[in-house]
Order: sequence, then structure tokens, then C-alpha cells
Amino acid sequence: MVLQLSTFHWEGGAGVAAARLHQALLHAGVGSNLMVSQISRPGPQTAAWADNTWKSRKAWGNFVLERLSFLPHEKDKSVRFAFSPAAAGADISRHPLVQQASIIHLHWINFGFLSMKSLESLFALGKPVVWTLHDMWTFTGGCHYNRGCERYLSHCCYCPYLKKPGEYDIAFAQFEQKQRIYQHANLTLVSPSRWLNGLVQKAALTTGKPSLTIPNCIDTRFFKPGARDEARSALGLPADKKLLLFAGANTQDPRKGFAYFQEAMRHPSLKEAEVMILGKGKAENFTDMPVKAHFLGKISDASQMVQAYNAADMLIVPSLEDNLPNTIMEAMACGTPVVGFDTGGIPEMIGHMENGFIAAPKSAASLSEGILWVIEHNADGSVSARAREKVLEHYSEEVVARQYSQLYESLLHG
Repeated sequence: MVLQLSTFHWEGGAGVAAARLHQALLHAGVGSNLMVSQISRPGPQTAAWADNTWKSRKAWGNFVLERLSFLPHEKDKSVRFAFSPAAAGADISRHPLVQQASIIHLHWINFGFLSMKSLESLFALGKPVVWTLHDMWTFTGGCHYNRGCERYLSHCCYCPYLKKPGEYDIAFAQFEQKQRIYQHANLTLVSPSRWLNGLVQKAALTTGKPSLTIPNCIDTRFFKPGARDEARSALGLPADKKLLLFAGANTQDPRKGFAYFQEAMRHPSLKEAEVMILGKGKAENFTDMPVKAHFLGKISDASQMVQAYNAADMLIVPSLEDNLPNTIMEAMACGTPVVGFDTGGIPEMIGHMENGFIAAPKSAASLSEGILWVIEHNADGSVSARAREKVLEHYSEEVVARQYSQLYESLLHG
């Protein structure tokens, strides 16, 4: 039995990826349990650590404590959730699900679910640990994305996220702690993108550790092409316009690159197009878009997300840092081509000028070029068909569950 561990459940990119993998393994007949901090919705073989009122308060307290421990160090508000000190969390090493598991499979475990001490207790059990990385935190001194800093390649210190970076700052301390607890851990690192696996193999904390690339998965029976007119009608969108979708958990996060999309839409040839915006935010944040914007807010219902993808002519992903975005996988599964920047794992997902377009990073002009390329070349639906085909071949539940099943077997039986 494999135990998947994730802070979030069907929330955020990493929480969704963990829940999808658990679902795929069950569908493939692989014994899997999923334990999350708190459950978003009931599911088979899924348990919450915080399964009573006292534990729910404890989970909230751990989150607050973990965040407060970083507050005195943070450079400014913009980095508040970009660095995790892992100072507070639950010791789950004696939990029955942990005790009965043959393999522990970690996903994203920050924000008060597991602390550095929690990880140390889990590693001390001696069981094989698989850790799927959803960002860079595993091999840094605390940041989730490095924003150009390369000290993780040797030893974290003078961290740019901190108010007072120094030779022995909290990034240095966390790096040292990780170095110590990784030393004897039976640890295999999995990256959803080849890009991230390349960093794992170069990072000082993880170089020499067993590592491989296995992508996230998606249910292609649920995320599938549908009638565009029906989808637009259901969402109150115009039937006769080119609609470009931007979807982000936090549309105002600079890492998501919305400003480049906004600039790209100033291209004269796109003045008749309109945009759809999904995610946290407010409609007034988008009043200065050069074309009409339809702000749909945060959509949590998966069937409505499928409608949104089917309503759109394409998805735009101008992220400046990203691993293997779920939104790209979801859109392509629905036959919606994607235009994205050449960053992180994005170019591994999009076949340039085949099933979408890879734009030059931080270039609004290149983004405009990509949008126009898709409009021109997808008139017959061929780009859409190739986008769906890519997902079926590489990211379907069956394909990914098989790869993880083989990994688990190799760890248990050599």
C-alpha cells in the first residue's frame, strides 16, 4: 500500500495533481491511500489528518505559526507565500496509515501540514519515500521558486526573499537541516517536468539522489472536447468572437505574467478579439485591458472548468516560472490549443507550431505572434486535434499510473 501525502486536496496545482494521481492509481488497481491536512470533498481511500475539531484547530494553528515564523524575515508582502520555513507541522509518523504503508509518497506538504521535524520522523521509519516535486522547495533553503538566484546550486544563504539576507540567515539554516535529514533518507525524487528534474540533478541538496521524470496525469474521459456554442451560452459569453482564456489561481501574481498578455492584446490584429479571465481577483483589476474582458472569477467546479476550456479558442500561459501547469494539460485535453512562454516545463507540453505556440519569454510581441498563429492555423481544428492527442499519449491516467506503478515495484522488489 502506498500512502500519498499532500497539504491540499483538490485545491491548487499541487493538490489537484496529488488527488488525480491517487484516483489514477485506484483506477489502475494499485493500492493507494491519500492523506491530506483537510478534505475538500469525500473520496475513496482518502483521509484527513485533521479529522476532528481539536485537530482542525491544531492544523489552523500550525499554518498560522508557520506563517508567523517567516513574518519577521520577509522582505515585503509580495514574498509572503513564496518562502516556507517549515517551522510547524504535524508528527504523523505514528498514524495508522503511515504505519501500514509500504511506501510513503510526498507531494506538496508545506503551510503547516508537515514541518522539517515531521519529515525527519517520516524518514527515520526507513521506508522508501517517493517525493513528487511541484516546485523547487525540496532542494532550496525555503523558496518555492528561485527567481534567478542560484545559491541552491552550492549552499543557500543571502536569500533575496529576506529582509536581512546574510551568511547564516534562515535559508542557510533550512538548507543545513535538509542536508542532514536527507543524508540517510531512502528517498527517490520525481519531477513532473524534465526541466525540474534537471535542476534536481544539479542542486547541491539533491545531486546524486535517485531522480526521474514522471508527468502529472489527467482524466481524459472528463476533460474532453465539447460543443463550443453550448459552453459559451452556459457561461454567458459571445458566440461570434475569438475568445482567449487566461486562468490563474492568483491573477495578480507577477509570476503568472498577466502584464505580458495584456500588452500582447494591444496588437492591431487582435482588436476584435475578447478575453476570458479565471481566478482570484476582482473585475476592476482588468478594466484597462485593451479589449473586452469577461471576468468569470474563481471556478471550483470541474465541469464548469471544462465548459470554460471548450468556450475558449485558446489558452494563454505567460508564466515566468512554472513546472508543468495543470491548466495547459486541461485545456489541451479539451482540444484547446495553448500559447505559452518558453519557461520551465511549458515547452515540454506544447509542441511549437504543432499543437500550440511557444513564445519567447517576457515578449508580448512573441505572445501576439503565437495568438495569431493559432487563429490562422486552427481554422480546420487540426491544431486542436493534435493538442488532445498529445495529452492522450503522455498525460492520461493509464500512462502515468503505469509509470508510478513500475517505480513502486522497483523500490519494493529491486
